[in-house]
Amino acid sequence: MYDVYQIRRDFPVLNQTVNGKYNAYLDTGASAQKPRAVIEAMRRIYENEYANVHRGAYHLSELITADYERARETVRGFINAADSREIVFTRNATESINLVAAAWGRQNLKAGDEILISEAEHHANLVPWQLLCEEKGCKLQVFKLAENGAFVWENFAALLNDKTKLVAVTAMSNVLGTVYPVKEIAAAAHRVGAKVLIDACQLAVHHKIDVRDIDCDFLAFSGHKVYGPTGIGVLYGKLDILQTMPPYQSGGDMVANVTFAKTTFDEPPARFEAGTPAFVQAIGLGAALNYMQNLGLENITAHETELTAYAIEAFKTLKGITLVGTAPDKGGVFAFNVDGIHPQDLCFILDKEGVSIRTGHFCAQPIVNRFGYESLARASLGLYSTREDIDALVAAIRKAQTFF
Repeated sequence: MYDVYQIRRDFPVLNQTVNGKYNAYLDTGASAQKPRAVIEAMRRIYENEYANVHRGAYHLSELITADYERARETVRGFINAADSREIVFTRNATESINLVAAAWGRQNLKAGDEILISEAEHHANLVPWQLLCEEKGCKLQVFKLAENGAFVWENFAALLNDKTKLVAVTAMSNVLGTVYPVKEIAAAAHRVGAKVLIDACQLAVHHKIDVRDIDCDFLAFSGHKVYGPTGIGVLYGKLDILQTMPPYQSGGDMVANVTFAKTTFDEPPARFEAGTPAFVQAIGLGAALNYMQNLGLENITAHETELTAYAIEAFKTLKGITLVGTAPDKGGVFAFNVDGIHPQDLCFILDKEGVSIRTGHFCAQPIVNRFGYESLARASLGLYSTREDIDALVAAIRKAQTFF
């Protein structure tokens, strides 16, 4: 049985008040809170077995290296990759995507090639491709979504052609909540010979991921969004592709042999993990993913699906509010505008009521602008979210409306 109130006790931050009020944390889409299992795993490393990984032939280094590689195996299992060598640790999903742009894109793309993305991409899955297109003379193609934020197959298919060399799309919009049919997108892209990169930052929080079933070539997500620490991210890449890619950065621990005349490089994933990695954070990420798997990804999805439906109905009780992104296949992300109240002012008022939300363009400015806004408010759910969180949000919005 999924007992969300018992689960909340695992998160120290949620067990304290905000401005003397119940803590309704509704910004998991930006960064998730951390369970004690993650905090304790990292504390244990610093207190009991801290040493550098891969470098020492002594007891502490062997312990920490084993834990680090065990975390890699946990990530492999979490997304059902075929081989732990397909898991590269980065600082975040942004670095993961930049790694692909630099190491795969520069080597494989040329003038006249096309990269296809959606209009709802996070800046991390937009700006690197813009820069790469400027450098290589490629063309960036952007397909549109429906007015309700739904994925439109015809819009995607109209821009997919034999010039398309990469399809890079989010699996779930961080503004609209739209869940993309990434398996079908990957199959269509492969039919024209294109590679596929999936930004799974939002999807990984809410749904089970199977990279072999999706058959994507690359997939990225960030640790801090899946209840793990900051400073750690994941790039999945098919092993045969990673093996053809040159290093993204160079330095220690990614080399096979170094002389003044020539340097040869290690095999993946070490080739892409130059320098001392964020190994404590990687171990924290492993603890976070184990925590999610112990709860059951299907249970998390079911809980959040029910809560999403409850939130949609709750929004309907409010007057003077526009929900941006109402596609049928929608996850627990709610961008909205309240008539006559600037989102930043709304955020300040909600904070006084103990409700934490995000405002701005959410690092996805083009899609916010497409719907006619410079800034929006956003509430986003996590595995610890409750109906009380939604009720507190609705009550706080009503209170804010009395001031304007």
